[in-house]
Amino acid sequence: MSVVIRLMRAGAKKRPFFRMVAADSRRQRDGRFLEILGHYNPLSQPYELVVHKDKVETWISKGAQPSEQVASLLRSLGIPTQAAPAARAAATAAAGDKPAKRDVKRAKPRVLSPRKQRARAARKAGKKQAVKAG
Repeated sequence: MSVVIRLMRAGAKKRPFFRMVAADSRRQRDGRFLEILGHYNPLSQPYELVVHKDKVETWISKGAQPSEQVASLLRSLGIPTQAAPAARAAATAAAGDKPAKRDVKRAKPRVLSPRKQRARAARKAGKKQAVKAG
């Protein structure tokens, strides 16, 4: 069973409110979950984010993978979204699996279209002229 930490919608129509939950990856978004780890209210100003840090770190150390949105929210609080190497090795040993080789993905440089390149160059030129005039 692969566990993910994700947001579960719990608000009314056009009034989103989310619970941060640990759930089986095969379950639907608002379906059964293993544990509530916090909540997120994007409508309040500033947004409200409550996270039970110890519970989140426990799940991550067990191998749970946060979704992209949850990882972003956790980074804003300074909570690491990857298990420490020792904890990761212990989790795989406990599962009886042999450690997998690390997959290192290299980010490819982003290729811009010629139109976007011209627009970016024009913006940079405009900023330089504004600095000289000011």
